Amino acid sequence: METSARLLRLLSLLQTHREWSGVELAERLGVTARTVRRDVGRLRELGYPVHATAGTPGYRLGAGTDLPPLLLDDDEAVAVAVGLRTAAGGSVSGIEETSVRALAKLERVLPSRLRHRVHALQSMTVPMGRAGSAVDPASLTAIAAACRDHETLRFDYRTHDGQESARAAEPYRLVHSGRHWYLVGWDTSRADWRTYRVDRLSLQTPNGPRFVPRDPPDSDLAAYMSRSISIAPYRYQGRFTMHAPAEVVAEHMPATTGTIEPIDERSCTLSSGANDLDELAVWVALMDIDFEVHEPPELVDRIQALSARLATAARSSGSSVKRSASSSGSSGSGSPRNSDPGGRSG
Repeated sequence: METSARLLRLLSLLQTHREWSGVELAERLGVTARTVRRDVGRLRELGYPVHATAGTPGYRLGAGTDLPPLLLDDDEAVAVAVGLRTAAGGSVSGIEETSVRALAKLERVLPSRLRHRVHALQSMTVPMGRAGSAVDPASLTAIAAACRDHETLRFDYRTHDGQESARAAEPYRLVHSGRHWYLVGWDTSRADWRTYRVDRLSLQTPNGPRFVPRDPPDSDLAAYMSRSISIAPYRYQGRFTMHAPAEVVAEHMPATTGTIEPIDERSCTLSSGANDLDELAVWVALMDIDFEVHEPPELVDRIQALSARLATAARSSGSSVKRSASSSGSSGSGSPRNSDPGGRSG
């Protein structure tokens, strides 16, 4: 194996974020342990921080002061390119231009076969535009660091109705719903778990004291966030039995709209919130799935009233159609066929 090709192969192995013994690397590269040590030295001269352990030689790639070139396989390169394209129009403000610059550098060195794959995906995908509010990337990284380091966050927060207050929270995780970024954290003044829209908070510095992490509010954080976003903030919390498999109901709604819990293979429980009873009733009815209403009680009365109104409208519309058809048939020559020679398929 040529020296340059071997160095690239060695770098690719080290970039898998595991520790390799000198024997393992020698076997992978088909060289001696001495050659591995010499090649590791060359990588260090090029700026790659390769760390070695004492005793039985072991090597791993660490973080240095500068970012050295990375080696990506075909699938990784395509994934990074697609991710950069998405970020260029994503929900993190200020990152679009940086993503475009990084993407230009990557595409400049992509082999033609990989450029074709990336461009094919781009040309066959139609974006619907940015949904939700953009957030400052500095805020995201600061919150993520506080989650990692278990440091209390202090921030000013604006609720959905415009009320502002000072908050302090033990941050647990950042969650992206597809439209907004949320922080899940333990609100120290309210002594309870809360979710915060990141675009509605303004961080204060410095951070508060370190804390001992608590058990999360739910083992399934995605389900917890879905309930927090789709049910808790609203005036009415609806609960329905849907007579269809959970996966079928899920096709009609995103996780930010409601939560689904399977009952059996043919039914599931749907929970969702709204500030208007009609919104709940119509939204569930338009799924074209049989359902039962359990909560809230006033929703049952509202559905009965809507059903009666729709039934009356259907009867009135049916009578009008019949009268119109009868009037049309008795006019002209007296023959419906002659009055409409083209038939209904016109």
